[in-house]
This record gives sequence, structure tokens and C-alpha cells, in this order.
Amino acid sequence: MDLPPDAPLEMPIQSFQEAAAREAGAPPARGERALVMIVATLALTGPATFALYQALGADSLGILDLLVLLTFAPLFAWTAFSFVSALAGLLAPTREADSLSIDVGAPAPRLTSRTAILAPIYNEAPAPVFARVQAMMASIRAAGGGGDFDVFILSDTTDPDIQHGERRHFQSLKRRLGWRASVFYRHRALNTDRKAGNIASWVRQFGAAYDFMVTLDADSLMEGDTLIRLAGAMERRPHVGLIQTTPVVTNRHSLFARVEQFASRLYGPMLARGIAWWSGDQANYWGHNAIIRVRAFAERAGLPHLPGRKPFGGHVMSHDFVEAALLRRAGWGVYMAPSLRGSYEESPPSLADLITRDRRWCQGNLQHLRVLPAAGLTWISRLHLLRGISSYLTAPLWLALLVMSALLSMKPEWGRAGAAMSDRVFGGDSHPAMSIAGIFALSIAFLLAPKIMAFCAMLSSAEERRLFGGSGKAFASLLTEIALSALVAPVLMLNQIWALISILCGGDSGWVAQHREEGDATFETAANEHLGDTAVGAALAVATWGASTQTFLLMSPVIAGLVGCIPFAALTASCELGALARRAGLLVIPEETSPPPLLEHFNALRARLEREAEVRVVGPTVPSERRAAETTLASKAAA
Repeated sequence: MDLPPDAPLEMPIQSFQEAAAREAGAPPARGERALVMIVATLALTGPATFALYQALGADSLGILDLLVLLTFAPLFAWTAFSFVSALAGLLAPTREADSLSIDVGAPAPRLTSRTAILAPIYNEAPAPVFARVQAMMASIRAAGGGGDFDVFILSDTTDPDIQHGERRHFQSLKRRLGWRASVFYRHRALNTDRKAGNIASWVRQFGAAYDFMVTLDADSLMEGDTLIRLAGAMERRPHVGLIQTTPVVTNRHSLFARVEQFASRLYGPMLARGIAWWSGDQANYWGHNAIIRVRAFAERAGLPHLPGRKPFGGHVMSHDFVEAALLRRAGWGVYMAPSLRGSYEESPPSLADLITRDRRWCQGNLQHLRVLPAAGLTWISRLHLLRGISSYLTAPLWLALLVMSALLSMKPEWGRAGAAMSDRVFGGDSHPAMSIAGIFALSIAFLLAPKIMAFCAMLSSAEERRLFGGSGKAFASLLTEIALSALVAPVLMLNQIWALISILCGGDSGWVAQHREEGDATFETAANEHLGDTAVGAALAVATWGASTQTFLLMSPVIAGLVGCIPFAALTASCELGALARRAGLLVIPEETSPPPLLEHFNALRARLEREAEVRVVGPTVPSERRAAETTLASKAAA
């Protein structure tokens, strides 16, 4: 049987024009800590903006000076807010940041609830998906929660061959687990509203049979103990609607993905503690690796379509932020659990794949401009939405600031400070308040400070130092991540600007399956993807070099990232370079130094299923010796 009996649950569509009634007995929304964040941000932004105002010439600002000032202020505020949030994550005790007080050292609770684990998939390679499901089910049983969880593989796959593979892998999984296994498979013929519609369809068909649901992505993995503790926390707190874990990127092999993996593991926990500290019970939802109260979600999170045509109209693409805001509007608590480990995901294997995903996220976040004024949302929910929107609007602002700074150095008459710009950027007399170079250096310092803080926090633990490969190797990894991220930043900035232009001109990102396979990028594919970026970098280099050496040096970080993006993209997509870095002890994370059993089990299962798939395709041409060897290896993997 692929599916259990239906258990229908109504999921009414919510209104953005009318505020919903709050749940009876729901605690009031509180935002004192978020207000502290705002005040601290303003306290840093005000003096920095005033210092730039003085440095530009307070008594006689030119037009370009004024534009620089107006661009700098919101960018510095954005950077300062992120810095203050990271500082909160560094300084706040874990018990204060994790207001759910989940005791990870205590025995796992005995559950009285039923939880469904939902794994939506769309044109994914079947072997890794079903290996993840089997590994999680084994981990749940090992943790003592085997009878409390059911797993639903919810397929939106449109490729007939992949769909056939899904059904074959599902039947094989059922045979391996036995007839008592609570794992189900459903395929939707119509992919209405993408992932959000897939989950809503499940709620309407089966939701009444379950207390909670855990939403996953196709690349998600979660420990059984983590899942049990999440369900236990939901049982203990009847007004909690959603708990978001902090997934760690794992199982990455290309150099590019290993940089992302290292950054996620080193910086992610501290950043998550900061967000959890100031958002409290008004946290955010990232769409996966989270547990949700089914009744609350059904009653309060049915998404309406936005008016108008795509890309701004239609179904809500970045549904997770909006669903969290709707739950909180009705009084349900939305929390983060930064102290709870055992939550994993993967990341794009190459720069081109990251840009493709970012284009989709850009469109989804810009749609939130229409959600921002929705009736009844808490101001912290609006802050989450605004930060998501502004994360893409900062790209053109950064480029504008760089270009205007270069123009001031080339054309002194366009701004009062232009004549002194080059001296103040590259040396010379300092302004009494603060030189322009010093102000911009402060902005860069705020961008880098969270990374340094997370590194210092790691050094404070002898066990963490060991798991990151030792202090020296970890420091080299930090420098590597900062350097490579600096090269990536101009390319991402330019592509976010292209995305904004495309969206404003009516371009829709569509819905294509995410590319997850590593190691298959070449110089030819990199050239096809990044030729435009390189051309912009070359044009910028010629223009600034022709203007002055100082202007060229000012823009050199951007130029280097753009001009070198083709070889950079091709080389960093290499798994060989990733393996070389790992052998050298660079970009190593604790989950590699001391792999959790769940990851080891998944990797063994995945290798086994992929070998079996290869044998099935090759068939009789495979020598009997190879078949015997693969059977032996598969048996060891299963054990």
C-alpha cells in the first residue's frame, strides 16, 4: 500500500487584507530584544554616517557627495544590524537564546503524539532521496521513536523515467524495511503551487491523523533523537506552532561547496543563536528541517495567490517566511532551536548552481513586497520579511556606492570631497572626524567581524578546535573562506542586479530541478555561464585604468572577482581540488572529523543504491566477479 487511509483536514485560504483572530489563550507578542537590536543598529549607523558627512565636507556637499551619503547610510545600517545580531549570538548564553529550553543532555522524551515526516521531491535522483529516508527511519528506531513517526515521500516529479525510478526505489525500500514500515509514497499529477502546494495538499488529505509534521527538502537529513526532542518540545508547549532547527551543510566534495560547508558549520550556530535571542517566539521559518503543529498550520497558514501576473503575482514562491508570519499573526509561537544539533542539508556544488538558486530566491523575496503590508502581522514578522527583501536590494546599492566613489576620484568637480578622495583613500592627511578610507574600512570590519567572532568562539573549546582540525589548520581555513568569498561577492552582486532587472522586466524564474551532482563543471560550461560577468569586469578594468591608477586600485577587488570568475568557477567546482584541500586539513568540519552515525549510514546506503542502479543498467555485461564484489560491499553497507 503506497498511502494510508485519508484523514481530511480543512485548510482555508488566509487573507492579507483582514487580520485573523488570535488563538484563545495565546501569549502576547513581545519585542523588547528586537528593539534593543534596532537601537544598537541606529547607535552605530548614526555616528558612522555623520563621520562620512563631515569627511565629504559638511558645509558644501556636492550632488555626488549627497548621493554617496544617502547610499551609504542604509548599507551601513544593514551591516550593523547583522553585526549586532552576531554579537548577541556570541554573548548570549545558550539557555537565553534557546527560549524553548530543550535539554539535549537529558534522556529523549516518551511521546504521546503522532508526527509525519514530509519529504517533497521534484525530479531528484531517486537513490539519494530513498537512502536519506531509510537512514532517518533507522535513526528514529534506534532512538526509540519508531512507532511515533510516519514518512511521506511527496513527489511532484514530471520526468517519467525519474518517476519510474522513484516507484521502483519505494518498493525496494518497503521490502528492505518490512511490511510494518510506516513509509508512504504519493505522486501528484498536477504540481499546483510547487512545494507549498504539495505540503498543503498533504495537509488536506492526511493532516487530521497527525499532531505534527516535519518538513524536509530533498537534501535534508535529521537525527532520530533530534526529531523526538522536537516532538517532545511541541507536546510540552501547546501554544508553539513551529520550531526551526539550524541545519548544517554536510557531505560536500567540490572546493566551492566545501567553502560553503565550512562557513555554515563555523558561523551558522553563532548566527542562529543571535537570531533566536532577539526574535524569541517570533522567529522565522526556512522551509525545511522544522517541525510544525498540523492544526495550527491548516487553520492559519493557507496561502492566497498574489494579485497580478508573474513574477510578482501568482503563488507565493518563498512561502516559508509568509507561513511563519501568518502563524505568528494568529498567536502561535514560532521558535528557533539553536542548541539542538543533528539537522543537516547540502549546498549547491558550484558558483553557477548557487546563482541559479539565488535567482529563484530573489524573485520569491521580492514578492514579499506585497505581503509586507498584510493586516495583523507583528512588526518583527515584518522585519523578517524586510530583511529578506533588502538582502537583494543591497546589491545595486553596493555597486552604486563603488561606482560613485570611483567617480569622485576621477571627477573632483562632481563632489566637494572628490579632490581629496584619492588622498584619503590611499593615504595622506586624515580628516579630523574620520577619513573616508577609515569609514569604508569600518564597513568592511563589520562584515568580517562575525566570522572572526565565530572563529574565536570555536578556539575557546578544546574539543571544537580538535574537530576543526586544530587551531592552525582552522585559521588557514578561515583565511581561505574569506578570500574565496571575497572573489565570489562581486559575481553574486552583479548577478543579483541582473536578476532584479529581469524580474522588474517581467521575467519569471520558472521551476527547474536543483542540480546537486558535483564535479561535472568544465571550463566550457563555466565560460558559457560567466562570459557576461567577465565582459563587465574587463570593461570596468579598462575604464578605471584609463581614468587613473588610484581609481583602478579602488575598484580592483570587484574587477578581480569578475575578470577571474570563469577559471574560478571551473576550478572551485572540482572535487579533486576539494579532496586536496581536505587531505591538507583545510575546510574540515567536525562532521568529517567525527562523522555522526546517521551520516555514515546514509553515505553507505547511497553508495549501495547507486551501485545497484548501475548494475541494473549495465545488466549482463557486468562480469560475475564485479557482481560478487558489489554484493559483498552492499552487505557491508547494510550492516
